[in-house]
Amino acid sequence: MDALSEISSVDVVSENPYKAILYPKSPQSERPNQNLSVTDEQQKPDDEPTRMEESEEVVDVELAPPPLVIPSEAPPSVLVLELSSTEEVVIRCVGKDYSAAQEHMEDAMKEFYSTNASPVKMSSLKVGQLVAAKAEEEAWLRAQILSIEENKMKILYVDHGFHDVVDGSKVCRLSKPFYTLPFQATKCRLAGLEAFCTDPVLVKAVELKACDKILAVEILQKTEKPLVILYDTSGDDDVNINATCLRELYDNSLSEQLKVNASYTNVIVTNVCSDGTLFCQIPSKGLTKLSKTLQKIEAEFNSKTVTSDLFVSLPFCGKRCLFHSKGKWARVEITSVHSSRALDVQFLDSGTIASVKVSELREIPSLFLRDIISIPPQAIRCCLADLPLNIGMWTPDAVLWLRNTVLNCSECSMKVVKIDDVKSMVYVYLFTSRASLDPERSINRRITNEELWKQKNVLPITASHLSKGRGEPGTPTAVSQKDQSNIIKRHAIEQVTAGSSLDLPPPLPLPRSGEHIDVFVSVACHPGHFVFQPWQELHKLEVLMEEMLLHYSTTEEKQTDLEKNKLYAAKVDTKWYRVLLKGILTNGLVSVYELDCGRHELVNSRQVQPLIDKFRQLPFQAITSQLAGVKCDQWSEEAAIVFRNHVENKPLVALIQEIHESPNPWDRKVVTYIVDTSLPDTDIWIHELMSEYLVELSKSA
Repeated sequence: MDALSEISSVDVVSENPYKAILYPKSPQSERPNQNLSVTDEQQKPDDEPTRMEESEEVVDVELAPPPLVIPSEAPPSVLVLELSSTEEVVIRCVGKDYSAAQEHMEDAMKEFYSTNASPVKMSSLKVGQLVAAKAEEEAWLRAQILSIEENKMKILYVDHGFHDVVDGSKVCRLSKPFYTLPFQATKCRLAGLEAFCTDPVLVKAVELKACDKILAVEILQKTEKPLVILYDTSGDDDVNINATCLRELYDNSLSEQLKVNASYTNVIVTNVCSDGTLFCQIPSKGLTKLSKTLQKIEAEFNSKTVTSDLFVSLPFCGKRCLFHSKGKWARVEITSVHSSRALDVQFLDSGTIASVKVSELREIPSLFLRDIISIPPQAIRCCLADLPLNIGMWTPDAVLWLRNTVLNCSECSMKVVKIDDVKSMVYVYLFTSRASLDPERSINRRITNEELWKQKNVLPITASHLSKGRGEPGTPTAVSQKDQSNIIKRHAIEQVTAGSSLDLPPPLPLPRSGEHIDVFVSVACHPGHFVFQPWQELHKLEVLMEEMLLHYSTTEEKQTDLEKNKLYAAKVDTKWYRVLLKGILTNGLVSVYELDCGRHELVNSRQVQPLIDKFRQLPFQAITSQLAGVKCDQWSEEAAIVFRNHVENKPLVALIQEIHESPNPWDRKVVTYIVDTSLPDTDIWIHELMSEYLVELSKSA
């Protein structure tokens, strides 16, 4: 690439395997997208004969503008010009070296051709040639000849993306200085809309929401015609244009048309959010059709060998796909992509949001794609109506009570009080029985119990607070942590069990006392014992486990002499984990501790293999922890369940108080506060919540 860089521009497509597109460099410009600068001297009529002394072939053929390179800032802004389908969307980049440079060039062209407009003979022109064409309001624009008929020609304005038929007298040869700027109009494809690219309803929706607007663009594939997502960032929330337009294909006859003051039975509450928002399903034609279609898809999957085209190879926000949950396939929409392996999805028909692996998603088979897309989401977003104004913010106890009361209740009913189309919210009275719809017996009245709404004395944490105190690379704090890690590593190696020929991984660096870290709680027994993983390192663990799966699945099984307190790789269910062997049983089972997750498991001894050096480089990710700020000699099972429901399998923030070091990484222990920052208006300190629970428990004893 270095040798070729002198004669070409290198556009790297991927690093592994290395792929790149090479564009020949123009002798006029080292930069791919250069501002045009026409000097006063160049604009003098006296210089024109000098330029025209060159052969017309040199000017028209050998000269070519450099290729357009998308702006480096993320996300770049584009002006959507027009489209014939979602696979042919014409856009123009906006920015200093793009739209501003184009305006400067066109001003220069107008001034130049006002005194140098020399029409060319039609016989000397040919298809594909670049010319300067006179447009409206005395403007001169760059154009490419598409066809020639007698004294007229069809041209494409290469910087504006539209066609026109003009008289030959309005066309001049394009002068040399106007070749330096890349063509500004380019085409792209809209991701997720490929199967319906020419659907008139979809094309019309994109025209209304995108054309003649400046939008942000996310580039998914850098190809000759890039695959992109368009975002409207003009409002408070960014709007995914691709996903929004796809909803125009909904068949609204398949969703229940709710009416104010109407009552509905056989309602299923599928999700209760932490702010009290509910998602409900009501019997409808859409729900029936969805169930039948998903059953057909499952039969299709079961009857055929799973091929690579069914796996999601390119995840992106707004993509619709399938996920196997609770024994059946469900429709999901990707809402956030964390890495190439992990992302967040929303279940369209239950409202639930979950983090899943990309490998667990499946493409919608093309045979059923139209049906799956046309069925509107069957989860209706609701909230309880007429709650007392003094209730204020939802407390964890109120949310927990609501979940326990309505989730999976088979006899729910509801009465619609108000429909807010702007907020996409339905205000309802909810009942757990079909027998009576008396508002006084509704969930709305029962949840107003004062004990559920006692506000905790919570100290808010903001993003700026969380960022303070974190050691940055190169700072004294970060250096001291590194030195500390090296000391611990030396002690650990000295104390490793005799006979071990491989080193331990370096210990996981932790923040100092009083500093924050984003964590994922993988195990929560009770406040005195839980395990967290550093959130920022999870992607590395995912990569490691994928590599372990590939290695041990393709490596011949070895007969291993097992010893207690040694490191191994063990297969638990379908995955391979780094483990510490804790005990050997007489029935062929062994007890192991998963060093990256913090779980204890019993596995068959044949599923235990040596942990090779390649898999000992990443620090063990499981950190044993104790909740700070609350004390209890023995936690009850009820308290443990409350704690587990609030923290297990959730991303949280840890405020470190103490670190009890140990030569072995798995024996380190941290005392820390845990904060749930998922709510928009407040943060939940878990030790405050547990303290309140203990007080209430003592009162009821």
